[in-house]
Amino acid sequence: MKIGIANDHHGVTINKELTNYLTDKGYDVYNYGPETTEPVDYPIYAFKLAEAVSNKTLDYGIVICNTGIGVSIACNKVKGVRCAKVNDEWEAKMTRQDNDANVLALGSRLTPDEMHKIIDVFLTTECSMEERHVRRRNLLDNYNG
Repeated sequence: MKIGIANDHHGVTINKELTNYLTDKGYDVYNYGPETTEPVDYPIYAFKLAEAVSNKTLDYGIVICNTGIGVSIACNKVKGVRCAKVNDEWEAKMTRQDNDANVLALGSRLTPDEMHKIIDVFLTTECSMEERHVRRRNLLDNYNG
């Protein structure tokens, strides 16, 4: 499975830690940067990762910024991407199961252990094919407002 990670300057250290964690679990991990702690414009990196998910270069993406909110907004601008800002394992399960999210947004203030647990649930939860969830995902996919 191909996983991409992008971050802003708040997520540089955790990007490296998560890359090692996921690589040790057997995932192919791709870094979409940046690799500097100097302030950067996070949408640039979030867009690169989201485009790779959208065009199926990656199976899933993980984006990290101070709160996780900015990168999630940026990723959700890219057609075909469903990015969810998640704070715990239950939210990770629900967004995969109900929403078929393909990008996970995390705030840099979570501990590495919290992130590991969230990521593990996100990457191993199957998408529900219940009619109500399919219908709702179709509504999201087809909205052109």
